[in-house]
Amino acid sequence: MKILIPLLLITFGFLTRFIFIWQPAEVVFDEVHYGKFANAYLKGEYFFSGHPPLGIQLIALGGWIGGYRPHFKFEKIGEKFSDFSYIVLRFMPALAGSLIPLAVYLLLISLGISRRVAFFAGVFTVLDNALISHSHFILIDSFLILFGILGLFFFFSARAKNYNLPPLLLASLFFSLSFSVKWAGLSFIALAGLVAFFDLVKEFIKKKFRFAIKKFIKFFFCLVILPIMIYMVVFYVHFKLLPKSGPGDIFMTQEFLKGEKGFIEKFIELNKKSYESNIKYLTARHTYASKFFTWPFMLRPILYWISKSARIYFIGNPIIWWLSTLAIFLSIGFLLIGRLWRERGVIMLVAGYFLNLLPYISIKRVLFLYHYLSALIFAIMILAVLINRKKHASKIFFGLVIIALLSFLYFAPFSYGLELTPQQIENHLWLKTWE
Repeated sequence: MKILIPLLLITFGFLTRFIFIWQPAEVVFDEVHYGKFANAYLKGEYFFSGHPPLGIQLIALGGWIGGYRPHFKFEKIGEKFSDFSYIVLRFMPALAGSLIPLAVYLLLISLGISRRVAFFAGVFTVLDNALISHSHFILIDSFLILFGILGLFFFFSARAKNYNLPPLLLASLFFSLSFSVKWAGLSFIALAGLVAFFDLVKEFIKKKFRFAIKKFIKFFFCLVILPIMIYMVVFYVHFKLLPKSGPGDIFMTQEFLKGEKGFIEKFIELNKKSYESNIKYLTARHTYASKFFTWPFMLRPILYWISKSARIYFIGNPIIWWLSTLAIFLSIGFLLIGRLWRERGVIMLVAGYFLNLLPYISIKRVLFLYHYLSALIFAIMILAVLINRKKHASKIFFGLVIIALLSFLYFAPFSYGLELTPQQIENHLWLKTWE
């Protein structure tokens, strides 16, 4: 059973993420950007994205392994591909997305939560249409989520063994990889840092000062120093892969472009420019933008691609999405009245949810529903934990999986770009805000 469950989750993950990966044979949503960036890596031409470079490096790596030649222009959404080589650019995001359900399972196990709960949380993750949509194309958030969840898995595995160094080093690696994809990955390491802080406080209260100091040194190296070093290595690789002049030149100073600056100076300038570029989105507007407080209710999905008889929406499985939101409200209520405090892992999961959601309160740039994906993962895990507290939990789990599966199949045409009649499309748009 210990081997069967992970194998099932991997199988389900691969089936849902790789099926129809060739569909559509056109540029979808932000593939228009990430496709260009992958081309630039393969050509060695300098580009500027506004994000740390690891996610794009992994996409380009998939293209390089698959023999892709950077001949598509990625000029606009809906641009037709001339052959099927674009599929290899979609491979690495799909691979990462396929492994997220397994990572969810492993994280819950590391928190001391039962295999039954961990398995069903993984299945719910498999069946969420939004997670599929974002891992099915040339996009980077699947890397962010996978690495962040794996970082937490290794961190809590280390914590269970009094912070054994090998798993703690692996946690540091995956945390670093997560925020080397997007800075939002810092929310995962923030959760680990918060837990580590309270564990240190406990040591001081017990007056175990020698152990506390040793742990502090270990935490500081693994959660601060090493992640910064790995983050810098990612940028070092970035600069080495882009020796030629390119479209990103206009963003940088002449000293940067002429090589007059050393690595550290170039590293600082690029990160500063990335921060400034995100600030410039303050005045941006987008038809499918949404506010963070609407995300748990899935009020504004995103139209990724459209043709005469098909559409691709970034839209979640309503059964999973809305029930997980209900689980968040229930967990808050239970915690306020003194329940759930002794439930294994719940405090960690609730903290993880809000650390991945609340930072968006202070972000005034244009935001989209996909920014909720990391928090959604925690909401799904909390849902599984709460169901397990009910009588006849097994029946509830199986019943919910069947309903979620039917809902997944119903919305699958929006995830994979399958053909629908105009009436069927209208029937799928349950809320006016979905149009």
